[in-house]
Amino acid sequence: MLQTHAQLNSWTGKPIVLVGLMGAGKTTVGRRLAQRLRLPFVDADAEIESAAGMSVSDIFAKFGEPHFRDGERRVIARLVDGTPKVIATGGGAFINDETRALILGQAISIWLDAEPTVLADRVRRRDTRPLLRGKDPLATLTELARVRNPYYALAEIRVPSVAAPHETTVEAILKALSK
Repeated sequence: MLQTHAQLNSWTGKPIVLVGLMGAGKTTVGRRLAQRLRLPFVDADAEIESAAGMSVSDIFAKFGEPHFRDGERRVIARLVDGTPKVIATGGGAFINDETRALILGQAISIWLDAEPTVLADRVRRRDTRPLLRGKDPLATLTELARVRNPYYALAEIRVPSVAAPHETTVEAILKALSK
C-alpha cells in the first residue's frame, strides 16, 4: 500500500487535491492523509484567510462570493506548484473552470463524495458556513450536490465519504492511489 512520501513522489510527484461539498471531510481527511503519506498539508480556506486577514465568512459578508472565489482561484494557483502535498479546497473551488483545469492538469484530484444527509449532519456542528447561514442545511446541500456533483465527477478519483470514522476515508484514498 502507498504510504510514504518517497513512494508517492516516485508515483506522481504531484500535489493531491481534495474536492467535494462542504462537510465531505476535505480538511480533516486531508490532514490525516498527509500524515500517512508524510507530506505537507495545506488548507486553501486557511490560506485565503491568512492572505486576506479575515475569515471566509467575513470575506463573503464584506465583499461577496465573487470576490472570495477570485481570491480562492489565485491561492489555489499558488498552492498547486508541482510539489507533493495534500491540499484541501473549499467546496466551490472545483466549480471554477480555471481552477478545475489547473487541478486536473497539474495535480491528482480526489472527489470526497458524500450524501447530503451525511453532509447536513456534519455541518450542523458548526455555524461557519456562509452558504448555509439562515438556510436549511439538508435542502441547501441537496441543491448544491445537484449543481456541483457533475463538476466533482470530473476528478480523477472518487472516494465515498460515509458516516464512519475519517480513517475509513483515508484508507479508501490510499487504496485508490495505490492502483
